[in-house]
Amino acid sequence: MPAKPKAPAQPVAIPEIRPGQSIELLKELHILTRDGKLNQDTRRKLKQVYHLYQFIEPLLAETLADTPNFTLVDHGAGKSYLGFILYDLFCKAQAPEARIVGIETRDELVTRSRDLAQRLAFPGMEFHNLSVADSITSPLLPPQVDVVTALHACNTATDDAIRFALAKEARFIVLVPCCQAEVATVLNQHKGERLKESVLTEIWRHPIHTREFGSHLTNVLRCLQLEAHGYQLRVTELVGWEHSMKNELIIATRKGKPRREAAERLNRLLAELGLEALQSRFFTPAPTPHSV
Repeated sequence: MPAKPKAPAQPVAIPEIRPGQSIELLKELHILTRDGKLNQDTRRKLKQVYHLYQFIEPLLAETLADTPNFTLVDHGAGKSYLGFILYDLFCKAQAPEARIVGIETRDELVTRSRDLAQRLAFPGMEFHNLSVADSITSPLLPPQVDVVTALHACNTATDDAIRFALAKEARFIVLVPCCQAEVATVLNQHKGERLKESVLTEIWRHPIHTREFGSHLTNVLRCLQLEAHGYQLRVTELVGWEHSMKNELIIATRKGKPRREAAERLNRLLAELGLEALQSRFFTPAPTPHSV
């Protein structure tokens, strides 16, 4: 008797992948290989995706409870890695009325993301070719948004994202700051005269220390700026240092009134380190008489 034809092989379930996740999306993000498998490197990427998601998912759930049609804006979106993951894991099933907006200056990436969202049937996603600064006044975005994210937005783009979030009265802000040089440049300009005034200048006397201290100080000033505007902060690491040196995760939750003390400490810190020239970058309006 002729041999019976073999039944087509069934896809092997991958235990790490959550039920309902888009396999096509995971391939596009290079989390799955072209043949739909995980290797050691892609398994590590998937673990990092879930690690990031566990920080943001509670914020989305809290927002959803009050605002079913919430808006999340992702600045410096690149290939919109974060936006697609959030839509796939959360919005697709739990928040179909939500809107996730990717802001990116590279037109080819905006076009690519639009095409992918259409192929995946993710109707709540949209993408705009705008700078972070221009997005603050763009009519393409609503006057108020609920969540703002900026992961590895380079140089002053993180500060523009903060300004955007403050202007849009965002409930939550999630930042992973990236490379920057402005604060380090100003520290270096005044290093000689500061050495005569304070021994603390030894902290950034050597060039490598200037760069590292400038990066750390930038994020300290950002945190004070957010606190001055009434945000409560959680500052932690995103992934292990073995994966990335740009690892600081800042989660800000709006709690209401501006805080006078944080504004005063920010201005004092700028003055004590000779950074008055950067006051406009971290500008904080004077708190009202009712501020704490």
